[in-house]
Amino acid sequence: MKLAPIVVSLLDTDLYKFNMDQVIFHKHTDLCGQYYFKCRNAGVKFTPEMAEEINGQIDHLCSLRFTDEELHYLRSIRFIKNDYVEFLRLWHPIRDYVKVELGADGELSIVVDGPLFSAMQFEIYLLEIVNEVYFRFAYDYETLLGSAKERLDNKIKAMNDGTYDFAFAEFGCRRRLSREWEDEVVRRFVTETKNCVGTSNVYLAKKYGVKPIGTYAHEFVQMYQGIDSIPLAYTNHYALQDWYDEYKGDNGTALTDTITTDLFLLDFDRANANNYSGVRHDSGDPYVWGEKMIKHYQSYGIDPKSKLLLFSDSLDFDRAQKLQDYFRGKTKVSFGIGTFVSNDTSAEALNIVIKLQYVNGRPVAKLSDTPGKAMCRDEEYLEYLKRSVEFRLHREKR
Repeated sequence: MKLAPIVVSLLDTDLYKFNMDQVIFHKHTDLCGQYYFKCRNAGVKFTPEMAEEINGQIDHLCSLRFTDEELHYLRSIRFIKNDYVEFLRLWHPIRDYVKVELGADGELSIVVDGPLFSAMQFEIYLLEIVNEVYFRFAYDYETLLGSAKERLDNKIKAMNDGTYDFAFAEFGCRRRLSREWEDEVVRRFVTETKNCVGTSNVYLAKKYGVKPIGTYAHEFVQMYQGIDSIPLAYTNHYALQDWYDEYKGDNGTALTDTITTDLFLLDFDRANANNYSGVRHDSGDPYVWGEKMIKHYQSYGIDPKSKLLLFSDSLDFDRAQKLQDYFRGKTKVSFGIGTFVSNDTSAEALNIVIKLQYVNGRPVAKLSDTPGKAMCRDEEYLEYLKRSVEFRLHREKR
């Protein structure tokens, strides 16, 4: 089976890829990175036919270039700067940076290795490719599509009858059933409900005239672990500093859990708490986290109702509504919802990731607030990072 091209535009990615890349372009072009693919589902096997199709799709991806129209759209995003857009006019995905292999046991291996400003851009494109190839080859796609349509109809009905009254952004491109299906999902949520405030997918934001949404991911904080001059337990400090210097408070939602939220809060001082418009949750108990953030704002005399709590950790609509009800009146709340809207079918969704693992030859890691989410290829380094975090927390925690 030969599929049509899965990625047809270099805008078909999450906004935060451009946000992070702009900072790297302006401040850290000397960094090189290695990213590794992992499928967290037990028992999932990829076939030689899937691997061949994935490689062919990557070949096509690397033939794409930004069009003048796409570059003009990026310029229209208020915090994307003209010199970075001119860089993107020259940039394109380079095939030599990506290596795909299939083990005898059906385990898929993908490694991206290159300058960080280029290597980091592959993540979303590759996940889109892998996910769609897998579901089109492993299942009857039309059957999956039928179940997805039925579930989407039910979601929209529940939003319009008042069952769900929260606002959310569609965050589903990395694990979507297909390009066509994510397009349909965004179109219908935007045109048939009042709940969808935007999408992380820049291509679809442009297509449907909605707000592209996103700030930065864990990899942005992780990359500072690869800079020799920065102590490991202070990487949040330097990440927050560089981000604010680049965006001056615009594009200002901070991710808290790269090396635990407790450590993040040591660097989220009065200036940062005031300058950033809000924070994003992506691991750990969301209620405990939310109360912790409210208390932190209050400790600096900041009204929590003036700040946004953005929840994005494996959400479905019921979980989102419960969080909305709990925090209603305490603070502003919004949600980033991914797989539940872009790949909710009769089959189990894949939990696939591509994570930054080395910067300039040094291992890097995410600890998060959920220990099972940690991913590091160097156990000795991971333990060292944990000790560094624990030492600073013990020494400085208020």
